[in-house]
Amino acid sequence: MAVQKVVTYGHKALREVCTDITDFSKVDGLINDLFDTMYEFDGIGLACNQIGINKRIFVVDLTHTEECDSPLVFMNGTIEKESGSFVDSEGCLSLPEIRINVERFDTITYSYVDENFKKCTKEFSGLLATVIQHENDHLDGKLITDYATPADLLKYDKALKLMKSDNVK
Repeated sequence: MAVQKVVTYGHKALREVCTDITDFSKVDGLINDLFDTMYEFDGIGLACNQIGINKRIFVVDLTHTEECDSPLVFMNGTIEKESGSFVDSEGCLSLPEIRINVERFDTITYSYVDENFKKCTKEFSGLLATVIQHENDHLDGKLITDYATPADLLKYDKALKLMKSDNVK
């Protein structure tokens, strides 16, 4: 259990499509690291590739809201169904200080493996549906900047270039 470094815009891990977890016996430490890191950086969700690991897993904690009574783990998830839409401003731990208006579905049906390694298919709505879509995007190599308007990109050009230059190896 340890806080990991959150990789930022420009890091190659953020653009890779994550691979499914095939050996669930080795994920407990990773799940703990994801939660520790998310809490350290005051996040509400964190995908595995945000700490540089290419695995299809993310964690969410919305216990500060009425939508969740415990932190959640999602492994090998896919969106099966979606309905309705809305636009709201989103931030991201891998894009500090940046907020982008993103169109999301109001309600989704999501299939995944939970923290008890049980296959689940559930319907989610509200903030929880938004966070699941955001983190699922990460697992598919997609960032909120992919939803940005040209004006957004211009507004954040300097910050994005700085983050990208920090990730050049």
